[in-house]
Amino acid sequence: MPWSTPDLKTVRSLVRDAIRGNLPGADASVPNSVLRVISDAMGALCHLTLQFVEWLSLQLLPDSAEHEFLDRHADIWLKNADGTTGRKGATLAQGMVTFTGTAGAVVPLSTQLGYSGTTSAYETTEVVTIGSGPTNGTVRALDPGIIGNRLEGDTLTVGSVLAGVDNAVTVVDISGGVDEENDDDLRARVLLRIQQPPMGGDARDFVAWTLAVPGVTRAWAFPLEQGVGTITVRFMMDDLRSAYGGFPQPGDVDTVKTYIDSVRPVAVKDCFVVAPIPWPVDVGPITQLVTDDSTTRANIVAALKDEMLTFAPGDTVYRSRIDEAISSADGEEHHELTFTTIGPPTNGYLPVLGNVIYE
Repeated sequence: MPWSTPDLKTVRSLVRDAIRGNLPGADASVPNSVLRVISDAMGALCHLTLQFVEWLSLQLLPDSAEHEFLDRHADIWLKNADGTTGRKGATLAQGMVTFTGTAGAVVPLSTQLGYSGTTSAYETTEVVTIGSGPTNGTVRALDPGIIGNRLEGDTLTVGSVLAGVDNAVTVVDISGGVDEENDDDLRARVLLRIQQPPMGGDARDFVAWTLAVPGVTRAWAFPLEQGVGTITVRFMMDDLRSAYGGFPQPGDVDTVKTYIDSVRPVAVKDCFVVAPIPWPVDVGPITQLVTDDSTTRANIVAALKDEMLTFAPGDTVYRSRIDEAISSADGEEHHELTFTTIGPPTNGYLPVLGNVIYE
């Protein structure tokens, strides 16, 4: 059992006993006596000190360290794709928008743009001269994180009046904004680095390099999949690409490929970086639920989605794991499941939750 701080009552009792043992004739157990008040005050101070020592002991190792101390561990152990150490920082979204207006009108560099209903702000990263029709220009978000990402067709507004330039600006694509890495993902990377140290370019190193790229949350490496001397890397971006089910887009694949090529051993014949292919798995029919209501069903779906996050590309989906996930859902007391263990056709396919069927 790990050591923990004794409760306050126990500590006070120990201080009273210490006074009684070291001062013959003194009795700190008499209510409202001076010795009782002094001993209880000292006991409270000792208890507070022990609590601090217990908390401090949790910061000594990364598996239990809190935010600031976890950052210290990460700064020692981790190097990221952008050259920084420790926690992966938030990044600025950037992309392209379309301006309209009078031909020849100029949109200056660093022109401010806004997004209606939010505090998101953007600026142009080039001088744009409007042509005879809609004209594209590059922009970037001023606030880091996912908040700066915009979908194709969204409308931005020009922050100041520009002669000959329409106020409405259409988004072609603004993406790449990533939030700061959270504690759970950072802790997992630190422990992975400690438990699986660099080995000069083995499969685990390719996984670590991929996870060092901002936005990447899961990664897998498959040596020899496409021949002797080759390795195939697949990865997911569950937060950044949540609109796509977490599956990376072509630009993300290029970014990861470029970084891996900059650090991998030259002896590797070919390194292939690809996005997994979603492979929906239908679950059910689920029958005989004791509490069959919308809340229980929603909890079952959430539990199944969490379970699917533990699968790697090419993994077999066993009935036992699906059963266990359903049983772990809040509100589920009993169920019967019709499901046959299945596996995707190749390593290229990643199991994801399909339809959940009830009878």
